[in-house]
This record gives sequence, C-alpha cells and structure tokens, in this order.
Amino acid sequence: MAKYRTLNREKSIRRSILANLTKDVIMGEYVVTTEARAKEVRKFVDKMITYGKRGTLVSRRKALAFLNNDSKIVDKIFNELAKRYESRNGGYTRIIKLNERIGDDALTVKLELVK
Repeated sequence: MAKYRTLNREKSIRRSILANLTKDVIMGEYVVTTEARAKEVRKFVDKMITYGKRGTLVSRRKALAFLNNDSKIVDKIFNELAKRYESRNGGYTRIIKLNERIGDDALTVKLELVK
C-alpha cells in the first residue's frame, strides 16, 4: 500500500501539481481545491514551514529544490511563517469542507494556514 495519493497522475505531473499548490497556499494563505489534493498538499506545506523553523542552509536548499527555486516564496517561509509558527509544533494548516463541484461532484475544500 502506498504512503501517498497518486492522484491518477504520472510522477512528474503529480510532483508539479503538489509543488504549485504548495506555493499557492504559502503565498495566498489559502487555496480551494479537491479534498484528495488538499490532504496531500497539507503534508508538504507543513514540511516547508518546518524547514523554515530550522533555518539552516540545508533546510533552505531543500525548500528551494522542492519549490522549483522560487526564492520569493522561500524567503516568505523563512522570514514570516517561521516567526509566526515558532511556538507551534505542527498543525500549521486546516481543511474546511465546502461543497461539491459542478460537473463531476468532487468535494471541494479550502486549505488554509492557521492564524
């Protein structure tokens, strides 16, 4: 049994989707997507914030590698989000269920950073 959801995509496409959704959550503080994608992206957002809290060069390079060398987002993680969540041990995101999407009835949710 796999430890992650494949989202019915090839590895490279799935990784790209997850990286882009992670960037959207970090920059916009929330994103509206399907439940399966939100549950999978939540892991990566939490991991990026944990890297920011560590603050080491290795952590910064790992975050840059996952986020496709987008230094603006990595700076936000290490400068803003790491300070915001320094007293919190995990659980940086929350999922709020919305409604079914018109067309395919997929359950949509709002994945947001906890204030």
